[in-house]
Amino acid sequence: MTSTTPTPAADLVARSNRLGADPANTNYAGGNTSAKGAATDPATGEPVELLWVKGSGGDLGTLTEDGLAVLRLDRLRGLAGVYRGVEHEDEMVAAFDYALHGKGGAAPSIDTAMHGLVDAAHVDHLHPDAGIAIATAADGERLTAEIFGGAVVWVPWRRPGWQLGLDIAAIKAEHPEARGTILGGHGITAWGDTSEEAEAASRWIIETAQAWLDEHSRPEPFGAPLAGYAALPAEERRAKAAALAPVIRGIASHDRPQVGAFTDSDLVLDFLASTEHPRLAALGTSCPDHFLRTKVRPLVLDLPADATVEESIARLRELHEQYRLDYQAYYDRHATPDSPAIRGADPLIVLVPGVGMFSYGGDAQTARVAGEFYVNAIAVMRGAEGVSSYAPIDEAEKFRIEYWALEEAKLQRRPAPKRLATRIALVTGAASGIGKAIATRLASEGACVVIADLDLAKAQAAAAEIGGPDVARGVAADVSDEAAVKASIAEVLLAFGGLDLVVNNAGLSLSKSLFDTTEVDWDLQHDVMAKGSFLVAKNAARVLVDQGLGGDIVYISSKNSVFAGPNNIAYSATKADQAHQVRLLAAELGEHGIRVNGINPDGVVRGSGIFASGWGANRAATYGVDEKDLGAFYAQRTILKREVVPENVAAAVYAICTSDFSHTTGLHVPVDAGVAAAFLR
Repeated sequence: MTSTTPTPAADLVARSNRLGADPANTNYAGGNTSAKGAATDPATGEPVELLWVKGSGGDLGTLTEDGLAVLRLDRLRGLAGVYRGVEHEDEMVAAFDYALHGKGGAAPSIDTAMHGLVDAAHVDHLHPDAGIAIATAADGERLTAEIFGGAVVWVPWRRPGWQLGLDIAAIKAEHPEARGTILGGHGITAWGDTSEEAEAASRWIIETAQAWLDEHSRPEPFGAPLAGYAALPAEERRAKAAALAPVIRGIASHDRPQVGAFTDSDLVLDFLASTEHPRLAALGTSCPDHFLRTKVRPLVLDLPADATVEESIARLRELHEQYRLDYQAYYDRHATPDSPAIRGADPLIVLVPGVGMFSYGGDAQTARVAGEFYVNAIAVMRGAEGVSSYAPIDEAEKFRIEYWALEEAKLQRRPAPKRLATRIALVTGAASGIGKAIATRLASEGACVVIADLDLAKAQAAAAEIGGPDVARGVAADVSDEAAVKASIAEVLLAFGGLDLVVNNAGLSLSKSLFDTTEVDWDLQHDVMAKGSFLVAKNAARVLVDQGLGGDIVYISSKNSVFAGPNNIAYSATKADQAHQVRLLAAELGEHGIRVNGINPDGVVRGSGIFASGWGANRAATYGVDEKDLGAFYAQRTILKREVVPENVAAAVYAICTSDFSHTTGLHVPVDAGVAAAFLR
């Protein structure tokens, strides 16, 4: 079908995607772009001038036509007649609904006014680090004139809204030679008669600002090196990061659970190794898009890089208490009777000298983006301090943005979280079969999942199939080797910031009689399942205890843990070992809010890695049936006469980890379609 989309909208999406793909131009979900053009009103058949503008909350890099708000330009500009001044900005966003064309597309953002009022066919508003560095410099107005001459005009800080749109529209009219503006404390705006001209103007402002900063910056914009705060060697700092991660996640999750991300980029490490980092961090970020994700300022550990993990933890707990008091005081200083309720008093950015940055959010993407935003903020500080001094908008204005009713409404529009949202799961032996089905189900219910498997390539492939890196990761793990187990858990902590849910699924099976079972067989079976489960549970439980958030450990045991069958001595014995580990750990870990439960499947033939590796052929021979009929054979011996598949096991794991089973621990759940001989007694 031939697209009937107006050319201005198609051009706008293409331009937005190009600009948004480069982090030098704008941060994730930051900035907005627009186009004006003619169309035919389907209600009258008459021509109409429209404005297409990126909708509220969208991302330029991934913008599609569905993400555009579409408004009639005459009606939008006609709202000037009902504008009551800066104290009534918020009501103008609601008024945009009366200017929508047709169904209107995406929800219009507060910046819609600026795009509609500026007399240019194409307008870009972006948040580039170089532009914000000039915008937050103490003498940003002078620098703007020096860097750009009359081609870019300074606009003093003003909260986004109708009045800002009027201000920029007036500048455009008064300065016909100008290609755009620097918005004090905020970012840049550029325009053009064509989409190509607007994009060229945006890129020229950003590149010119960056080149000027590079040429004129002082050598050490963050100050001289701070003795003892230099970055630790890579392996050492990542080990320390993994050791601190559970405690820091617990700190960030005091009010509500958070997912984490870790960054040890050179920019972050250089910032923390310099004398001025405490002063600059205390000033907070500036661009509105930044502190909505990062809070007004980070928590900064004030210890040198060689402080021990124990010293660091003790000090972090002290700093957290003070951070909460300070944040509550900040809220109380500025809140009005109609302000949204405080959104928790825990930090979303935690900086550890010599180690790096931990960032947090309600899901992995939000946590990652919060970290990216703070890296943007550090780059802005570096730029501003290199040529002037960093002077972000004042605290009262930051509060007005952070607790803006319009931003609260944007948060309320987000879909309700899934039941396992914020939970971080580690599933062993999950590159195929039952483990993969479990990982897939947990991810579909909102969990971040790490797939651990002996085969790294297969683990990564399974993770990629389940979702991107904000959903699933694959790691290598030999569960019979404690060093390998510790390394895989460290990877979980650095990927998602913590751990909540552990599924001991890794296993193998040797179907042999007593006399055919060798000592090597016995040791291999027990090393992988009995010892492996113990090692995973032991090292994961340390993380769960340090976090202080409770958690779940689930063992994929077997009907064979209670049922005695022939030619199965090593496998069934180790399954019985796993089953009793569930009871023992449930009794020991309950005081920490950690629940330990087991799942007892039977006869999972389809999709099972164990059955495909020879176990199926052996069991079929034992029971005198063809291997292809083994699943049906198992089904017929059950009470329900149903075949058990990996998804049935996954459903049981999901259910036992939800709040519906918040008071259940030490339980074994049969997933066997009913095998009377395996009933628990």
